Amino acid sequence: MPSSGIDSAAHRRASRTRSLSRFALALGSGFLVALSLPPWGWWPLAFVGIALFEVSLGRDTGRLMRFGLGTTFGFAWMSMGMGWMWHLTVPGYLIASCLFGTYHGLAELAAPTGRWRIIGRPAAHTLVEAVRFSFPAGGVPLASLGISQAAGPLAELARVGGVILITWVVFQVGFTLGALLERDARSLVPALGGLVTAVVVLAVSFVAPSGRDTGADLDVAAVQGGGEQGTSALDEPSEVVTARHLEATKSIEAGDGLDGLDLVLWPENVIDTVDFATSTERAEVAAEARRLGVPFAVGVTEDVAGQPGRFFNAQVIVRPDGAVTSRYDKVRRVPFGEYVPLRGLLEALGAPIEEVPSDAVAGTGPAVLDLPDGTRLAVAISWEVFFGGRVREGVEAGGQAILNPTNGASYTGTILQTQQVASSRLRAIETGRWLVQVSPTGFSEFVTPGGDVLQRTGVSEQKVIRQRIMLRTGETWYVGLGDRPWIAALVVVLGGSWVLTVLDRPRRRSR
Repeated sequence: MPSSGIDSAAHRRASRTRSLSRFALALGSGFLVALSLPPWGWWPLAFVGIALFEVSLGRDTGRLMRFGLGTTFGFAWMSMGMGWMWHLTVPGYLIASCLFGTYHGLAELAAPTGRWRIIGRPAAHTLVEAVRFSFPAGGVPLASLGISQAAGPLAELARVGGVILITWVVFQVGFTLGALLERDARSLVPALGGLVTAVVVLAVSFVAPSGRDTGADLDVAAVQGGGEQGTSALDEPSEVVTARHLEATKSIEAGDGLDGLDLVLWPENVIDTVDFATSTERAEVAAEARRLGVPFAVGVTEDVAGQPGRFFNAQVIVRPDGAVTSRYDKVRRVPFGEYVPLRGLLEALGAPIEEVPSDAVAGTGPAVLDLPDGTRLAVAISWEVFFGGRVREGVEAGGQAILNPTNGASYTGTILQTQQVASSRLRAIETGRWLVQVSPTGFSEFVTPGGDVLQRTGVSEQKVIRQRIMLRTGETWYVGLGDRPWIAALVVVLGGSWVLTVLDRPRRRSR
């Protein structure tokens, strides 16, 4: 064989080895980002993972390779960060992991190569995350870089630009570190420019408005009834769940220093009834409210009159006299949990939609509950706390604290539950409000406006936690601005990186 043929074969083998090494590095970098998420919570690994992802990509890699590496990175991140889905639906878990991994492959196609990639890649990957938060089926804002940073110093960015801004800063810092690891001198100026911008934004976040106390407070008792996790409504009849919460509530002794108690909070859908207003459960709740002399905020699911297979998921205020004086119906429903998108089509294709036999009706009212004394509280039922816009709406409408009644009993393990705690921390920082999260089987806790978690319960335990929280007013920048200005700014940055890349090309050719 001619020596040129031997050299060509050796070159192909070396090329395949290099390609496999790059894919292995992209896969490992995605897993490192996943380990920055709760329940693992090693938040610095997000920067390490993204830096190694940049090393796997390189400066001038071809489009097909970039798409493959981006998809591999995203798949590793999502498959581990959304591992809780495996216990609910294996096909759904695989589809979601592959779909959202592909988003990051598309981000690599949208970003330029060359030295300005260090500006374009963070913007492109943040934009596909913004898409993931809203599409498909209303979005899946789980396993996000914002959640990964809830326990770190970057959480302060939430009051300025929410999760979108946190996501961009993490990507920008990570890609900059990757460029430094590559020793790419030509990328040094854009890398340092992006890094300086990220540092300035972070510094501003520490002095940004965070709301202010009104001088009033609210003494809240949050009731966790307890019970086994990984169980559905078929495993645990609603009567059993209700009884557990009544039992826990009865441990609060009337007259034992309760003169300051203002509200008892129960979790999401611990009462399931045809019509709550005429139910025995309402009478039992009213009896406890009367005994303690305070209103109750109770999670209820009830049938929609005249619409078989449809139900409401609501949080209601019950006064000591039994009257229901305020109600919020959940707006953001859980896809394939509380309703099935395209139910008719999926049924025709033979999908197992019988596991979700009924569809929740989406609410249309503002995300608030009013106590009998006029105190207004923002409310986000369960899944809604992952969406910054839902809580922001309630605060804009006058909410002085945030309630997050939830129900994580059907999820095995603690991946989702710990990510919800992290999301609650971000919502508190974003809005400058106290937040109370309560769940039937954990976790329940109080969160300060600075994102500190107080009195977090254990999994499956029956416990009542109580805290005096301050009622607050005033807007943070995030409440005033929301996500859209930051998304628009990222589009401009991505477009600008392409313009600068195109302007660079004649200079490269001239050399």
